[in-house]
Amino acid sequence: MIQKPKGTKDILPQDSYKWQYIEEKSRELFANYGFKEIRVPVFENTELFQRGVGETTDVVQKEMYTFEDKGGRSITLRPEGTAGVVRAYIENGMSSLPSPTKMWYNMSMYRYENVQKGRLREFHQIGAEVLGTNSYLADVEIILMANELFKIFNIPNIELVINSIGCPECRKKYQEKLKEYIEPNLDKYCDVCKSRFEKNPMRILDCKEKTCKEYNKNAPAITEYLCDECKEHFENVKNTLKELNIEYTIDTGIVRGLDYYTKTVFEFISKDEGYTVLAGGRYDGLVKELGGADTPAIGFAMGMERLVEIYEKYNANPIEPKNMQIYIANIGKEAGIYATKLTQDLRKKGIYVEKDVSERSLKAQFKYADKKNAEYCLTIGEEEIASQKAKIKNMKTGEEIEVNLSEEQWKQDIAK
Repeated sequence: MIQKPKGTKDILPQDSYKWQYIEEKSRELFANYGFKEIRVPVFENTELFQRGVGETTDVVQKEMYTFEDKGGRSITLRPEGTAGVVRAYIENGMSSLPSPTKMWYNMSMYRYENVQKGRLREFHQIGAEVLGTNSYLADVEIILMANELFKIFNIPNIELVINSIGCPECRKKYQEKLKEYIEPNLDKYCDVCKSRFEKNPMRILDCKEKTCKEYNKNAPAITEYLCDECKEHFENVKNTLKELNIEYTIDTGIVRGLDYYTKTVFEFISKDEGYTVLAGGRYDGLVKELGGADTPAIGFAMGMERLVEIYEKYNANPIEPKNMQIYIANIGKEAGIYATKLTQDLRKKGIYVEKDVSERSLKAQFKYADKKNAEYCLTIGEEEIASQKAKIKNMKTGEEIEVNLSEEQWKQDIAK
């Protein structure tokens, strides 16, 4: 038997409706904030992620699914969504649209990671991006929108954690101080951190190795080295969140795992599960880095696998899929054709209806209707076709009523 690859998951029909519910509600919220959906390719030229995500990140160094296609081009399955969205923004001249440009996506991502709870090698993210504004108000609004999602899905015990990682200018001074802190114990760090010491020491703070995390505990905080502009930006974000009664915690250890982030970064963490469900931040230099005009931007992404898991935990009666409203049991060729025409008519009225397509006995059909939790069952045979009268059975109460098949009233009653 061929099995699915390690790190992937089948989303079965009994679970897919939960995903659809979360996707639908997210789509509705995004629309209310003025966001429109974008869809980008599942694979891109590898250079996009090397330049966009960063050569020294774990994603690029360890986790990307990269291969050479038949034309000799280096291709990578997307490990995250923002770089592809920015590439599409530049390539399609979207900077000419009214600014800021607001987009959202729902996509699968691919990273060769250690498989663990809530973390797979093929995973799904819903994300949102705002391009074309450097105002702190955009930071606040996108955090507000993210916060609203957890309210919609009735998920408690979510903590908002924020930080500012400054701009390239104020980070220069900080990186020197950070190197001074790390250097005396550099030989104790892992090989990857050692390789990052000269090129991108801030990336060392993102290391997941136990020893490295221990040595990073007392590292200097970047917020102490912010330039005046970055400091003012962060103060405005914090003060506005307070004015809006959005609780948050400052964690100077948050640097996010991708090199494109600047200024505000944030995470929404499940305190019960102990992991990040949604994260994002500002990336003011990414559009220019990828060949576009100097365009400030901010965005976030949330992991669907983790969100669905938490949603199920806190919602005792999660939204159920629509039950079959009526099943048309039929016996004989003529009745089968009549039942097909009737089901098509009912479906046009928005009614969830099924009929036998396996030529089973009436007893087997009734059993199927019961297993599918059909609300009503209508039986059609030669006699019913001739008289245009048939009995509809309420599958819960067992009550039966006779209806005139040519009349519309019974169909309207079923549709209610």
